[in-house]
Amino acid sequence: MSDRTQPQPQPGIMEIALYVSGESKLAGGGEALKLSANENPYGCSPAATAAFQAAAKDLNRYPATDHGPLRRAIGDIHGLDPDRIICGVGSDEVLQFVAQAYAGPGDEVITTRHGFAMYPILAHAVGATPVTVDEADRRIDVDAILRAVTERTRIVFLANPANPTGTMLSGEDLRRLIAGLPGDCVLVHDGAYMEFAQPDYRDADLVDAYPNVVMTRTFSKIHGLGGLRIGWGYAQRPIIDVLARLRQPFNLSNAQMAAAEAAMRDTEFTAHCAAENARLRRWLRNQLVQMGVACDESHANFVLARLPDAERARACDVALRDAGIIVRNVASYHLPEALRITVGDEAGCRRVIAAISEFMAGERAAR
Repeated sequence: MSDRTQPQPQPGIMEIALYVSGESKLAGGGEALKLSANENPYGCSPAATAAFQAAAKDLNRYPATDHGPLRRAIGDIHGLDPDRIICGVGSDEVLQFVAQAYAGPGDEVITTRHGFAMYPILAHAVGATPVTVDEADRRIDVDAILRAVTERTRIVFLANPANPTGTMLSGEDLRRLIAGLPGDCVLVHDGAYMEFAQPDYRDADLVDAYPNVVMTRTFSKIHGLGGLRIGWGYAQRPIIDVLARLRQPFNLSNAQMAAAEAAMRDTEFTAHCAAENARLRRWLRNQLVQMGVACDESHANFVLARLPDAERARACDVALRDAGIIVRNVASYHLPEALRITVGDEAGCRRVIAAISEFMAGERAAR
């Protein structure tokens, strides 16, 4: 008789530390300025809202399984081959497809010390071992990654611009990294924040040049559709053919796809959001630095404010909450002294600076 008394999960699953999202409410339920989740302060394109509402009349209908119109819209706007695009429930699902397809028990998946928290979760979920590589002053260290590669390495996950630091690898560094990886190791270039950056390279060109590169994007950030969960990936055809076998046929609804297609084609709205983010991000960082708060140049839609130590970061977080502002404490990303602050609209940014300025003045008075 078997001594097994209950079902056992697959190896790695119980090693997963559950992902914790940014808070959205203040204790007591007061109205808050939420700057903890890197959401678009301008919402989404009006065209996307209209498309979503129009799709409501057909909620009884199953969606198309090939995502054809959405893939063509992405291809048109980004100059990509639609047949090499795969769509998912957020870019997280595309990242999951990569982990499922190319890693498993006995394999290693490289992430970086301040990298997106989902990467080690995805590794554990397929029974692989996440290998965390140190960064250099909150920047991805290409040489450290290459030193960590072994014969067991199957995937390198890389957010660029990085979350939560906002720092960014150059095209030269990226090409050096790709060239140094074994051919059977997949490099995932997670470009969730790419639309906010001005890179010296085009990540699709890297995909075209190297058969082991996957780029991903999301509709949650600049397109303002975080509540609908839509993302996409681009790779050479052999990889896309593999990933497509893992995708559920009806993973996106008609309403999701209609809103995403309209958002993608509204390039005027996207350009406006990018321009405002760049302007206010620059202003926000300059204000922080002038008051003595360390802050690296960011290439995303947030800044990482660094206080002298963890205690003062917690105190600043409390002061912001007292002012009705929620930001993201990133101690779980090995940055206990830092707060990640989404770039809001102009009024929101000014509220943040006023609250932190008052906190810093109180700190100086107490010394």
